[in-house]
Amino acid sequence: MSQDAWNPERYDRFHDERSKPFFDLMALVHHQREMRVVDLGCGTGELTRLLHLHLQARETLGVDTSEAMLTKSSVHASASLRFMRGDLATFHDDRPYDLVFSNAALQWVDDHPAVLERLAGLLGPNGQLAVQVPANHDHPSHVVATEVASEPPFNLALGGYVRRSPVLTPVDYAGLLHRLGFREQHVRLQVYVHYLNARDDVIEWVRGTLLTDYESRLPADLFAQFLERYRQKLLPLLDDATPYFYPFKRILFWASR
Repeated sequence: MSQDAWNPERYDRFHDERSKPFFDLMALVHHQREMRVVDLGCGTGELTRLLHLHLQARETLGVDTSEAMLTKSSVHASASLRFMRGDLATFHDDRPYDLVFSNAALQWVDDHPAVLERLAGLLGPNGQLAVQVPANHDHPSHVVATEVASEPPFNLALGGYVRRSPVLTPVDYAGLLHRLGFREQHVRLQVYVHYLNARDDVIEWVRGTLLTDYESRLPADLFAQFLERYRQKLLPLLDDATPYFYPFKRILFWASR
């Protein structure tokens, strides 16, 4: 991305809904004594702190690319919980981890087989990998974003770029974990049902995540046009019901050495 378009306040507008998959993923982790943990894509660090406390970890590191998100993390830091700016696509460490955890972040990185192989390499003996990725790219809220990005004048300003989801199928992840040598695994597709105040809230939901990619690549005035065009195309495809039923698919997987 050319600039940091993440907005912690906008992202947290749906705090409870976005947090539920985190707790479901955390529940898959097997507790061990004195764990060394890294949370890749930690955001503001609020949930990383809960993970750290839940596991009673010896040491936890939260990593995120967004400076705007990380500015909120300092209030959660402690002697055994720290945060740093970094990219999960290139993150490395000379010391092994007992848990590599990533909630709703891996979807921003291409080539999941290569990335997961590298993340698996961060683990020590009996190490665990726990990942959650959104898999809602076939919903109109995501499909329409791709369509708008392909229209002029946006396609010209974006140089033909459109956001393509790199997320694999649950079966693909299961096979990949097997090939990486994990002896235990749990992989599932889960539909999270959200009841939003109205269909317009879907726009705010997606603006807090997927649309940040386009916002970071477009001038402010052109992104405002992009957003308006997105609204025009999306709303007629959604039921005008109150509350609005918004199903959101996610893939959760856990594996242990």
